[in-house]
Amino acid sequence: MKIKFLILFFLFLTLEGFAQKSSLELIDGTNSYKILTYVRYNTIYISLNSFAKALSLNSYYNSNAQKIELKFKDYNLKFTAENPFIVLTSDLDSKTNVYQLPTSTYLIDGQIFVPLIYSIKPMQIALGKNMILDSNNHLILTTKSEESEDTEDDNTPGSYNISGINIDEKANGTLIRVKSDKTIPSYTSDFKDHVLTIVFRDVNADISKISEQEPGGLVKNIKAKNVGKDTEFQFTLGKDYTTSEVLNADKSNDILITLHNNVFDKTNVSEINKSKWDFDVIVIDAGHGGIDPGTIGVGGLKEKDITLGIALKLGKLIEKNIKDVKVVYTRKTDVAVDLYERGRIANEAGGKLFISIHCNSMPRKPSDIEGFEVYLLRPGRTKEAIDIAERENSVIQYEDNPARYQKLTDENFILVSMAQSAYMKYSEEFSDILNKQMSAELNIDSRGVKQAGFYVLVGASMPSVLIETGYLSNYHDAAILKSQKGQEAIAKAIYESVKRFKVQYEKSLSAG
Repeated sequence: MKIKFLILFFLFLTLEGFAQKSSLELIDGTNSYKILTYVRYNTIYISLNSFAKALSLNSYYNSNAQKIELKFKDYNLKFTAENPFIVLTSDLDSKTNVYQLPTSTYLIDGQIFVPLIYSIKPMQIALGKNMILDSNNHLILTTKSEESEDTEDDNTPGSYNISGINIDEKANGTLIRVKSDKTIPSYTSDFKDHVLTIVFRDVNADISKISEQEPGGLVKNIKAKNVGKDTEFQFTLGKDYTTSEVLNADKSNDILITLHNNVFDKTNVSEINKSKWDFDVIVIDAGHGGIDPGTIGVGGLKEKDITLGIALKLGKLIEKNIKDVKVVYTRKTDVAVDLYERGRIANEAGGKLFISIHCNSMPRKPSDIEGFEVYLLRPGRTKEAIDIAERENSVIQYEDNPARYQKLTDENFILVSMAQSAYMKYSEEFSDILNKQMSAELNIDSRGVKQAGFYVLVGASMPSVLIETGYLSNYHDAAILKSQKGQEAIAKAIYESVKRFKVQYEKSLSAG
């Protein structure tokens, strides 16, 4: 049984983007060491055990709590498996700083692995040295004096990869485009005291050109400098700033930085009629329909039939048990509904939550790939997410005017997603509740909460998620999705999630 579990565990890792074990070289002066790594979605994760051994650090691992503490000369660093927080404590004054990673840590073979580029800052502080990951995946340690000697004069003429930046102010945020003629291999970012610091690795910038750019929108001041082979930007941001994302631009080497406004705060809620935000309408969207069958699974199962069955069962549960919430359906029969029309229906009904129900499939049938997924509206970071979004978006081929949809993998999509930043907090909260509830109640494995660019979510101005309830190309999932009992179980798990979210949403709204 244990062997079977391990086999399934490593299969899961492979499916979720991990490559085989590898290593990178850590170079400290004349000494070099091999650090055990895994790669997930092109992000390098390093073994903390291996890192501590290479640098002769004392470490303590608590297997029950799955925590590891690394002891440096003047600092301690604490990491926890499956947890995005790093705790840095100074032995000099007992001051503690907490760093939040944009992704989680992982426990593999009894070792905790952390995403290297996002962990560099607290590690540098603890080490008292600079850490540079070069294009050859060498992790180089340098002292402050070495960095100073290698720092380029900002005004020195030469070959620059970053030629300038553009700032574009939008109603719901600010978009910064960093223009680069070279692929930027990695970056780190940090926000403190109203300053967003982003370091781009292995590229230099034309500082004189950047200094010509006037601040705008949320950006109140811009500083840039070349540090060795890297470029550091410091953006001083206004008080309305909430969150940011750093993304690769479509079809170019440029980097897009989105800065989101705080457009859904206590002041806004108090000034606008508060009833506008009451949790009183849920919109249930059964994917596909009519001439569009959706994906076809084993035995000829049609996605449109499964999604409608789940949607109607979910609606009945809500109507019966949550009396103060109105249920609106984008379709209740086997009819085709344009994607933009689904968003319009949701908006005109004053929806407070939009749930789009779908089924997944693999091109080759039958397939061993199984499990449900919950998606948020953001650019897809993986090939799998992009492929799924393209398949779901292909429904526009059945519509009269496909040209109305702008491509979602470029800057247009990013601006659309910024417009939904007011609802993203609630979309994330619901998706987390939903993923946990479905994992607990269903005999279908979870493949996690993910991000992709779905047209159907763009139009709905409210918290929104898209659920891929399972793989019709997999015999196990298909049997559950086809059966009335299976559809009722999925509907019940979604309903329970809605109940929990409603309580959390109203509590959050009351607190502002």
